[in-house]
Amino acid sequence: MPLSHGFERQAMNMYLHHGMSVYFGESLDKIAVNLREVHPTVFVGVPRIYEKILARAKERAAEKGRMNGLLFDWAIETAKRWARLALGHRPIPFWLSRRHEIADRLVFAKLREALGGRIRIFVSGAAPLSPDVALALAGAGLPIVQGYGLTETSPVITAGQLDENRVGAAGKPIPNVEVRIAPDGEIETRGPHVMLGYWNKPEETRTMFTEDGWFKTGDIGSFDADGFLSVTDRKKELFKTSGGKYISPQPIEQLIKSSRFVNQVVVIGSERRFPAALIVPEWDQLESYAKLKGFDLRTHEDFCHDPRIINLFERQIAARTQNLAQFEKIKRIALLEKELTVEGGELTPTLKVKRRVVNEKYRDVIDRIYQ
Repeated sequence: MPLSHGFERQAMNMYLHHGMSVYFGESLDKIAVNLREVHPTVFVGVPRIYEKILARAKERAAEKGRMNGLLFDWAIETAKRWARLALGHRPIPFWLSRRHEIADRLVFAKLREALGGRIRIFVSGAAPLSPDVALALAGAGLPIVQGYGLTETSPVITAGQLDENRVGAAGKPIPNVEVRIAPDGEIETRGPHVMLGYWNKPEETRTMFTEDGWFKTGDIGSFDADGFLSVTDRKKELFKTSGGKYISPQPIEQLIKSSRFVNQVVVIGSERRFPAALIVPEWDQLESYAKLKGFDLRTHEDFCHDPRIINLFERQIAARTQNLAQFEKIKRIALLEKELTVEGGELTPTLKVKRRVVNEKYRDVIDRIYQ
């Protein structure tokens, strides 16, 4: 993350407070190499980093042959089952414990070693983390916690802890911080962590507070029965279809990204008849699939327009979104050849999608979806 980002600055304060050595990764492509050089005990990053770590581990397993790829998939599914019970403080069946021990010996020990061998905790922030990614890492012996906050809130509002960690949630409010959920679902907070205001912008400051003094975060969320906060989307990213239905894109995107064939996805549909999705494939996985099926596809453009590949993605999406309301389900998709990047202007420095930019850049593709 940029050193000026509130989350990064808070992490740096923590490092300095504890007298830790601090290292910065050279680039996304070199993170694995840097981790083996440094052997860190704490790693702080945005969700996209953790998605990349798992995706790269899967690719390396697949490169060693089909059986290695299947073994990795089996181990990850075992990890998720085990972590779901362990983190929920529920009994773990003997058979699952044995499976987890085998998976740890054959797969996870090597994964931990590839990440430096000394990771005690991963910390994720700046955007919601996929539950599948969190469960997989936790089950692999790489516990990951989430927090939530904004620059305007110094920046922490809630934080997870290793001994009280709930997958899919961003922890509980930290001491002296109050949080409530407004009738429209917006998260509001008050306390000494909230800014006094924007410098020389009294009108903008006024719009950020309720009449009774609570700060409006602009995020949508909810508390569970135990007081854990889940953040589902940015309020401004909710969109309404032409049929008048409001859709929250991030939860749908998280479901779609659980497919091994999906690298990036952007759900669209504002003022349109139905929601659709722009998808950047995980090319290594897709090319391996095409080779296995005997498809004669030579270029990424060929892949993006082949009906058999489109059908694959449609089936993958349908299987993962079957519990959504009918109006939330993805009706059509388009595959994109190039990855969305910071350099291309489609992502922020914390790797969040700039939806307006994507909508403008791929206007022709989107228009064809709705023809």
